[in-house]
Amino acid sequence: MSIISSLESVGEYALLMKRVLTLPDRISQFLKEFLKGVYTLGVNSIWIVVIISFFIGAVIVLQIALNIDSPMLPRFTVGVVSREIILLEFSSTIMCLILSGKVGSNIASEIGTMRITEQVDALEIMGVNSANYLILPKISAFVAFMPVLVIFSMFMGLVGGYIICMVLGTPSVETYVYGIQAFFTESFVWYSILKSMLFGFIIASVAAFFGYTARGGALEVGEASTRSVVTNSILILATDLVFTQLAMG
Repeated sequence: MSIISSLESVGEYALLMKRVLTLPDRISQFLKEFLKGVYTLGVNSIWIVVIISFFIGAVIVLQIALNIDSPMLPRFTVGVVSREIILLEFSSTIMCLILSGKVGSNIASEIGTMRITEQVDALEIMGVNSANYLILPKISAFVAFMPVLVIFSMFMGLVGGYIICMVLGTPSVETYVYGIQAFFTESFVWYSILKSMLFGFIIASVAAFFGYTARGGALEVGEASTRSVVTNSILILATDLVFTQLAMG
């Protein structure tokens, strides 16, 4: 029964996205909601990205410095490995897992509340494509702002490592900076940004789906929000595995 239910949900999601991914009837209204989404979903997420990235970057460098303590490996390896971890996985995948909780639950609860208070039905009665009107600006805003969040995350992660090197002195700041610059591959940055934009679409669209299809009362809205976060986490990890194999395999 759960497999059938899952397949039904996939079909409902596809049909909803067919309604969402159409040209807006009123561009001016779309732009207004788009800018509102950029601020609500993107700008308001910068603080959590900055704080988490700083401390995780510091911990990554600390752990690598403590565990890579071999005379066979130069000390600048700490900077190289830390950079690759932050660029390739942390600033895209792990950060999107964290944002799926903040942004995903925000979208699911907002649209779910509109659904159970019959605001969505009112839009439909007025002849408005409610799916396009409510969901497309949120998806577009979050996907468009994801590169900014990723760049903030990369920068603060590396800064966190720099600070921990200043405090502990192992490795030295100069050695750490040299390691960050050594063997740098620019394509890794673009890979991370592209992957995060894909994850941003998954987070916003899946959360909107659970909110849009919520039925009942306030309790069901909470359940829809929880299901959206769990589903997004699974989809992000599965997509990360497939995307990494396709892009870098």
